[in-house]
Amino acid sequence: MDFLTSLAIICLSALLLGSICSKIRIPPLLGMLIIGIILGPYVLDLIAPSIIQISADLRKLALIIILTRAGLNLNLKDLKKNGSSAVLLCFVPATAEILGYLLLGTLILNLPALDSAILGCVMAAVSPAVVVPRMLKLKETGYGTDKGIPDMIMTGASADDVFVIVLFTSLTAMATGGTFSWNIVWQIPLSIFLGIGVGIAIGLLFVLFVKKFHMRDSVKVILILSIAFLFVALENFISAWVPYSGLLSVISFGAVIFAKHEICAKRLSGKFSKLWIFAEILLFVLVGAEVNIQYALQNCGLIVCVILLALLFRMLGVFLCVAFSKLNLKERLFCMISYTPKATVQAAIGALPLAMGLACGQIILTAAVLAILISAPIGAFLTDLSYKKLLSPPSRIQQETFFSEN
Repeated sequence: MDFLTSLAIICLSALLLGSICSKIRIPPLLGMLIIGIILGPYVLDLIAPSIIQISADLRKLALIIILTRAGLNLNLKDLKKNGSSAVLLCFVPATAEILGYLLLGTLILNLPALDSAILGCVMAAVSPAVVVPRMLKLKETGYGTDKGIPDMIMTGASADDVFVIVLFTSLTAMATGGTFSWNIVWQIPLSIFLGIGVGIAIGLLFVLFVKKFHMRDSVKVILILSIAFLFVALENFISAWVPYSGLLSVISFGAVIFAKHEICAKRLSGKFSKLWIFAEILLFVLVGAEVNIQYALQNCGLIVCVILLALLFRMLGVFLCVAFSKLNLKERLFCMISYTPKATVQAAIGALPLAMGLACGQIILTAAVLAILISAPIGAFLTDLSYKKLLSPPSRIQQETFFSEN
């Protein structure tokens, strides 16, 4: 199967099954995951090896697109409405879930404590690819925006990935023969501050540039994507010496454009929403293609039990973050629900322990895939189903603005 034929089959089949899922009120990403499993190397094997080889890069491209779109819609003024809750969501839910896996992994899966902690780090990150599009929909329609809920969740979902990945790197270093380094204590905040700082600085320069030189929006999109790619490349280049988060630079870069040139940001966000249609297909089909369906079916029972119980730990962590905020009980429940989907980080690092030769590698990969199959569609479905019931509706002005733009 050649590259272009595989790509055509992926797109057509994913669009078809995604559309069917939408008709029966199931998130389209579930259809895309199923198509990936069916077309992948463990079932029909209709995806070209050349696509599988660059699968990780394509998934990262999709993540960059959705985080850029999130940044271009991130209103920092709305984010301030929740103060400490927005900050706590960046690390408390992930920490609670990792502790859950540390406990459940040792008791139920009989894993050593270190392996259970590594499993927790792989599983604890929430998926921006699932969460961000839904929060953007809430911003567009006005639900929950009076208290800045969509912005708070978008930011937390992006930052908690950085926190988890730094922990994962440190723990796998221990597991492969190294020793634990207390450098992690300063690496996490430094990577966050540097990521945000670089994104803000480049964002300010970009705004000055586009205000001085007129160009088409399509050219601006290319420039923004190129800069976002360079952020991630910079992280790969300097991470051995300086902790830095390229993904946080991506989202803060977009947020600065929104803050300093809102009209431009809204136009560019529309362009990125169109790019996301293709990126979403690639992301979830290629994630599905990673699934060894035979192994997953043979070992899914206890792992699924652990995943569901660990999600309760995560939801408790979210509740603690918003317990003393201005949110009412329904809005707190919505935050707990919307913070459960897994996909992107699990797809990106789930196979690394196996590649490193760790004894827990196969079970971690299986758990990562099962978490995607379970939490991504369920979390997305519950978010879509509950937001009108749990969040305050848009004001009359917001409704008029939305309908006039659409």
